[in-house]
Amino acid sequence: MKIGLICPYDIYKGGGVQECVRAMQSELSARGHNVKIITPLPRRISKGNPENVIFIGRSRDIKSPLHTTSQISVSLNNDMVEEVLEREKFDILHFHEPWVPAVSRQVLARSKAKNVATFHAKLPETVVSRTIEKVITPYTKSVLKYLDALTAVSDAAATYVSTLTDEPIHIIPNGIDLDYYSPQPILHPKSRQKHIVFIGRLEKRKGVKYLLQAFALLQERHPTVKLTIGGEGPDRAKLEMLADSLHLKNVEFAGYVTEKQKMHLHASADLLCSPALYGESFGIVLLEALASGVPIVAGENPGYASVMKGLGQLSILDPTDTDEFARRIDLLLMNDNLRKLWQDWALDYVKQFAYPKVVDAYELLYKGLVR
Repeated sequence: MKIGLICPYDIYKGGGVQECVRAMQSELSARGHNVKIITPLPRRISKGNPENVIFIGRSRDIKSPLHTTSQISVSLNNDMVEEVLEREKFDILHFHEPWVPAVSRQVLARSKAKNVATFHAKLPETVVSRTIEKVITPYTKSVLKYLDALTAVSDAAATYVSTLTDEPIHIIPNGIDLDYYSPQPILHPKSRQKHIVFIGRLEKRKGVKYLLQAFALLQERHPTVKLTIGGEGPDRAKLEMLADSLHLKNVEFAGYVTEKQKMHLHASADLLCSPALYGESFGIVLLEALASGVPIVAGENPGYASVMKGLGQLSILDPTDTDEFARRIDLLLMNDNLRKLWQDWALDYVKQFAYPKVVDAYELLYKGLVR
């Protein structure tokens, strides 16, 4: 099949949607399909004219009311869209986050292919997000009428679009490249300093404040434990001040984390904490820890709960309950028998999220549309 994968974000920046699109292109191409990524031209690019990437329109940095910044398409030439579609003659066009302006809507209106959509994000349950929802709903409804199949990465990601259509929504989870991650030894010398890691954006919904408060209780019992906070965001200064006011020791704010640094943190971590309060549609950060065999303590939100099934439910809690948060960290950090049991479960459980299995589901959907 001739397949176009539409990504509304800067394809060269990190992010769950971009990672998914790149991985799908690689896996589908390996299966013999002709696959191209369609995406807005980033503001700054040193890649030249990369093979199998088609730039349509230009993008710019947009800061949302939810304190996230992304490069999204802001200008499109309709003649260029029509020229690309006429030249490529796609069998399938797969739109990731089709509610994000403006590339999906412009391409969909001119597409003669079968059109598939994947919804990745979940809007937080806040007054601000409900206001945003009212604004984007007319735009999203105008997109839905062109789609032949709807998918979402989880029930949480399907929540919003399910209120706008009676069409079935296929749940196909996010994936992970298991070959990229190496399971870490779960047991270390008793003399080794235990290490807790957080990786994510430093903003309110990620719950880092509650991690610091729980860590303060944990340090009363285990004063040598180390905590690394990886990531940047609008709350960094406030969180550093909180760490100082709690008199925390062995806490490092590592700043922006590259892929190489992230792998190093996984390799050195005894526990990953991701205490997000809301707004998570899935939880790729959890898949990465599962694939590395690193025990997890995570926030009780619909997206994370959709990932952490079975024994993984032990990892889920309400981060605002500081006493319980500290106890659960203690349990999964210090109980070697439980840690080994958890790792054995994780390394088997995560296999279902390997990209070949995820792409199997998409490929089956595509074939059902074009036959």
